[in-house]
Amino acid sequence: MPTNFEATSLRDLLCGSVNTELIGESVTVCGWVAKRREHGEHLAFLDVRDRSGIVQVVVDGSVDARSEYVVRVTGTVTHRPEGTVNDRLATGDIELTECTVEILATAEAPPFQLDDRIDIDEQVRLRHRFLDLRRDTMQRNLRLRAVVNRALRAAMDEQGFCEVETPLLWAPTPEGAREFVVPSRLHPGEFYVLPQSPQIAKQLLMVGGFDRYFQVARCLRDEDLRADRQFEFTQLDMEASFVTQDDIMGFVSRAVLDAAEAATGVRPGPIESMTWTRALDLYGTDKPDLRFGMVLCDLSEVFAATDVKAFSAPTVKAMRVPGGAELARSRLDQLVDLAKELGAQGLAWFRITNGGLDSPLARFLNETETRALTNVDGAQVGDLVLCVADEFVEACKVLGALRVTLGSKPVGEGPHHYVWVTEFPMFEGVDEDGHLLAAHHPFTMPHPDDLELLSSDPLKVRSQAYDLVLNGWELGSGSVRIHRADIQSRVFT
Repeated sequence: MPTNFEATSLRDLLCGSVNTELIGESVTVCGWVAKRREHGEHLAFLDVRDRSGIVQVVVDGSVDARSEYVVRVTGTVTHRPEGTVNDRLATGDIELTECTVEILATAEAPPFQLDDRIDIDEQVRLRHRFLDLRRDTMQRNLRLRAVVNRALRAAMDEQGFCEVETPLLWAPTPEGAREFVVPSRLHPGEFYVLPQSPQIAKQLLMVGGFDRYFQVARCLRDEDLRADRQFEFTQLDMEASFVTQDDIMGFVSRAVLDAAEAATGVRPGPIESMTWTRALDLYGTDKPDLRFGMVLCDLSEVFAATDVKAFSAPTVKAMRVPGGAELARSRLDQLVDLAKELGAQGLAWFRITNGGLDSPLARFLNETETRALTNVDGAQVGDLVLCVADEFVEACKVLGALRVTLGSKPVGEGPHHYVWVTEFPMFEGVDEDGHLLAAHHPFTMPHPDDLELLSSDPLKVRSQAYDLVLNGWELGSGSVRIHRADIQSRVFT
C-alpha cells in the first residue's frame, strides 16, 4: 500500500487515487454517496465521491446508504467485468468488491442534483451553499484558484518581492470608489473604512525601503454590482522601487505566464505590447481581443475630398466582416441602430458581390472610393464592409464595439491571447469648468518625451500607464507614479 498525504487514521487513500496498480489489495476510502443502484435484493452499487473523484463500490446484499450519506468503505480493488468499464471516470476500469460499508453520517434528500448535467437556479444554490460546493464545477474553480495563487506567489518570491499583509481597517482616502464604513466602538462617531486597495500602505512600504512588495490582496468597494464587479475581490497587488515601466511589465508577465502554465499545463508565448493609439486604430478599444481578425482600416485619405455627405468627417474607419454579406437586411438595420446608440451619426454597410458593391450608398461613390471599400482587409465576395465616419476616437470605438458584437467569443474559449496596452493618454478631456480630467489618476508619470507638452498641449501628453488584457478583458492595470515634486506640481496646476 503506497504511503502519501492522502492516508489518515480513517482512510488509506482518496477515491480518485484507486487504480489498477492496487488490484487485489484491500483499501479503505471515505466520502459521500453520489449515486446508489440496486440489482435485486442481493447486489448494490454505490458511487462514492470525495474531492478527488468517484469510485464504484459493489456490496453483496442490500445497504442502507442513500444519496449524500457519508460512508467509510473497505473493499478489494478489482477489475470491472468486461463491458462495464466507464471511460468517463478516471477510476472507470476498477471497482471495490467484497466491501463493508460503515455509515458515518446520514443525510436528507438533497434539494437539487449534485452534478453538472442540469442547470440549478442560483438562489437555490446559494441557499444551500454547502451542497453547491460539493459539485465538480465548484470544486474545480476553487482548487484552480489555489493553483493560480500558489504560482503567482512563487513567481513574485523568485523575483525578490516580499509578501506583506496590509491592514484591513484603514482611514478614509479620497480615491475613486466608494468605501465600506466600519463604526469604531472605542471612538463613537468615528469610522474606519475597508480598503478599496492597499495603495497608501504599499507606498509607505516603498518609502520605508522594502523595495519590492506584493500581496494577494482583498479589496472591497461599495459600488453597484456588475457582471465583472463585485463588492469584494482579490487582486495580485505589487509595488517596486527603482524600476521602469518595462521592468514592472516584465515582473507581471513572468507571474501571469507562470500561473497560466500551472493552470493549463501549457505556457503561453511571450506577451506582446501595443500602444493605446495602435489598439484603438486597429481594434477600436483599449481591451483588444486578438483571437480573431476583423481589424479596422483607415480610409480617411480616400474620402478626404468625397462628395458623399455620410463620409464627410475627419476620420473614416472601415471593417470587413467575413461572410457578412449573408446577413439579412433586418440584421443590418439592427447594426445601424446599435451604432447610433453608441454615438455614431450612422453606419454605412456594403455587401461584396460578384457585381461589385451592394449598398444604398454604392451609386454615390466614385471609382477610387469603390475600389478602396472592395479591398478593405482583403475583402472577398460574400463579405460585408462596415464604415463609420466621425472624429478618430469616436469612429474607432463605435466600429470596435460592432467588431466585438459580431466576432467575439466567451473569454475562456479558444486560445489565450495576452497583450500589454501602453501609453494611455494622460488626460481624457476637460470638464464643464474647463479643468483637465485625468484618464488614469493625477499621480501617473507622464511619458518622458511629452513633459514639455504639459504646458503647451496637455491633451496630447501620453502617460506611463499600462493595462494587461486577455481575450478582450482587462486583467489588471498599473502605472509609474510621479516621484518628483516639480512634475506633480505641474500636473496639479
